[in-house]
Amino acid sequence: MNAAIEVSNLAKIFGGLRAVDGVTLQVAPGERRALIGPNGAGKTTLFHCVTGTLLASSGRVRLFGFDVTQLPDYRRTELGMGRTFQITNVFTELSLVENLVLSIIGTDRRKWIMHRPVSAFPAIREQALAGLEAVGLADRSDQPVKLLSYGERRQLELALALNTSPKVLFLDEPCAGLSPGERTRIFNMVRALPRNITVILIEHDMDVALGLADRVTVMNRGRVMAEGTPDDVQANPEVRDVYFGHA
Repeated sequence: MNAAIEVSNLAKIFGGLRAVDGVTLQVAPGERRALIGPNGAGKTTLFHCVTGTLLASSGRVRLFGFDVTQLPDYRRTELGMGRTFQITNVFTELSLVENLVLSIIGTDRRKWIMHRPVSAFPAIREQALAGLEAVGLADRSDQPVKLLSYGERRQLELALALNTSPKVLFLDEPCAGLSPGERTRIFNMVRALPRNITVILIEHDMDVALGLADRVTVMNRGRVMAEGTPDDVQANPEVRDVYFGHA
């Protein structure tokens, strides 16, 4: 069986800076993979190159065996990549359900039907409402996003990513800036995702990262420095020195 995500010798160079420097990794279908490392390790740049926000300088990215290295991000989304970002990226003046309707239409052929209003496609609104239900926001569906707390916006962004029907979901620091209660809520939502969705996340909260992951990849200075189970990674003395600090 093909890997869900296969990255081969991937590099991203900005001038003289090798932000990602020859990264190779494979993520199995249905796996939960945590990507950890100190600030500046190249984790988000790697996400950008894999999901198409940036094109890699060299190397290959494959999605279930299909080479997507040169495809733009919207084509990768159509093929099954979903993504959240470090900073929430939603339309604050629109309602929650309107945000989800737009995300659904964006990957649907009906977006080219200009002569009919969105209301002519009630199934789209029903799908959007179901997405809000899945993240516990159905009772806020018609409220403008600007009224949501930061944690609720993270929930909405997760719903937006899931509503593109991803095969592989990339989560960039989903718990950053959240209160303990909000972190627990997002943790439980991610943990409850079905195994037909492969999840790859960047997370600095080690309780979240190691609690969700089947395997962990540790990056430092643009390279993979260690990989293994959460227990393996925590026991690795080099990882303790670079990331966790001395015991």
